[in-house]
Amino acid sequence: MSAAAAPAGLFDCRDAYVRTVEELAIADDRIVAVVNDSVGSSKLGKFRDRFPKRLVNVGIAEQNMVGVGAGLANGGKIPFVSGASCFLSARALEQIKADCAYSHANVKLCGISSGVAYGELGATHHSIEDVAWLRAIDRLTVIVPADPWETAEAIKAAAAHDGPVYIRISRMPVPELARDHAQFRIGKAERLREGGDVAIIANGTLVHRALAAAETLAAEGIAAQVINMATVSPIDTDMLAQAAATGAIVTAEEGLAHGGLGGAVAEYCATHDPVRMRVLGFPGFLPTGSAAWLMDRFGLNAQGIAVAVRDLLSVKAR
Repeated sequence: MSAAAAPAGLFDCRDAYVRTVEELAIADDRIVAVVNDSVGSSKLGKFRDRFPKRLVNVGIAEQNMVGVGAGLANGGKIPFVSGASCFLSARALEQIKADCAYSHANVKLCGISSGVAYGELGATHHSIEDVAWLRAIDRLTVIVPADPWETAEAIKAAAAHDGPVYIRISRMPVPELARDHAQFRIGKAERLREGGDVAIIANGTLVHRALAAAETLAAEGIAAQVINMATVSPIDTDMLAQAAATGAIVTAEEGLAHGGLGGAVAEYCATHDPVRMRVLGFPGFLPTGSAAWLMDRFGLNAQGIAVAVRDLLSVKAR
């Protein structure tokens, strides 16, 4: 699928990804790229031209790609292994588990075009299970950035981190989020809005939608705090404890409604701070359709988040 230019005011996080990897490679000759015949969709063309001996294209062979990345890591390199997240996470799951996580290989796995970005190509190209699968693997850090700035910071943090990391990089255009004195740290969430009635916890492409929902709810007298939980594993339990203090949590993610961010939050709350919750995500097998249509159909938009908050608070008040 060819990449279209993002509308004005919206940005493709892949651009931040490749720009940052190239900057890292200039400063550190250990940085290399490994791809599965996806130089175009990963936007690594300029990297290949600038560092022709530091990009390995294994072809359409995701299991081999992860194995090559692990081998390069064992040889002292810092490989960024890029491919469509639906294929990287599913086809190479065993290699991610055994060669990267259990072997503590310093591999940076970059799932490109995640979620339902390839919506028109159908179920085979939907990547809605990846976070649920990969957060279940011990010793693997899982990050879902929300915008270009966070994508760039996550790439830098991953490069400096000792161990395997999975970074979920969307191609769906998103706005830059407004931040004051922001600092990205693996395992630390970011509160973007204060509020004591309910906590909306989101990541990736749902964060700006959560902020829009909070604006709508504020006009109705509902004070919703918004938390950007970019790191799903390890999750920020201190922030979850603060969110649970509101007595109501709504999670929203561009992935399965079970097993991913919502599952991680529910697991913590069930065992530490019981609280009423609503988990927004996709139910499972999805029809074919544009990303925008799929997000709207399953309530993964500002309106859907606001509806979930109202419903949750009405139940809580009974």
